[in-house]
Amino acid sequence: MSSRRNFLKKTGAVGALGMAGLSGCIGSIGGGSDSVSFLLTPSESDVDIKQQYQPLFAYLEEEAGVTVESEVAADYAAVYQAFKSGQADLADSSPTIAIQGGNEGVTEVMGIRVAYGAAKYFSLMTTTPDSGVEELADLEGKTVAFADRLSTSGSLFPLYMLQQAGLDTGNAPDGDPVDFTGQWSDHSTARETLVNRDEVVAAGTGAFSVAAHVPKDQFPQQFLDVSAENDGDLGTESPQLDLLAASDPIPRAPIIVRSELEDGMKSSLTDALTSVTQDDLINEDLGEDEQLWFTGVEPGTVEDYEPIKNVIDSLGITLGQ
Repeated sequence: MSSRRNFLKKTGAVGALGMAGLSGCIGSIGGGSDSVSFLLTPSESDVDIKQQYQPLFAYLEEEAGVTVESEVAADYAAVYQAFKSGQADLADSSPTIAIQGGNEGVTEVMGIRVAYGAAKYFSLMTTTPDSGVEELADLEGKTVAFADRLSTSGSLFPLYMLQQAGLDTGNAPDGDPVDFTGQWSDHSTARETLVNRDEVVAAGTGAFSVAAHVPKDQFPQQFLDVSAENDGDLGTESPQLDLLAASDPIPRAPIIVRSELEDGMKSSLTDALTSVTQDDLINEDLGEDEQLWFTGVEPGTVEDYEPIKNVIDSLGITLGQ
């Protein structure tokens, strides 16, 4: 077992686990008793994330009778620091922040975001048809491509699957594995590296990156029953990739609330949030590809993220500072 490591002190993490501060003055948001502060993390696209979220803010103001003030944080770790200091009320969040916030009594999960009809998604390990790799154990001594080191579906779950197959993951994700060589980048780069570089014989990514390259008959029934990627596109993209393993379902990212927010307001906001529809989330000023990535929010608690906590624990990663 690798040594315990501090997850949120990891720096340079794409998707926001570095410790940079908020990209504005956090003290300027929040205010009256009917005002709530909603923190956002930067979008991976060039779209103004405040614009993306504006329909949700307007919906919450109408349904819950509050004024929503928003600010964009530099990363999820900065969001968590704002919650700890009482300067944030709601936020879009990563599962890891929700888990740590639950452990420390700082935050609660308001709901789990739903995309394309599914509140869960999958991590896949794939290879090329001519690689000679037939199972995860065959990856011993080989090179594997991953997404960002702290990506849930592109690193943590693939490493866990390799560990469960008997391979020594060493100090990965923030260090080096023992039984194989790891290369980290992002989901699309990991896929392209697998396709284009002979020394890379497998990739660990989110299903959204590779599922269309894998024939439908290779997927387990659980994936076909749950995954939003089972939409008619499985196996339709070239080149073909072969499936080595699919993870168990992974809960999508949550929206969290400050635990000490007044109970009546917390209840009202949660009820409104979990009743939002896809139509409520559309910003008419943005194009189809610029809209929010989620289409609704279903009820949830921090216990829903137990599968991710188990993976974190198994890899020897410690949440906290």
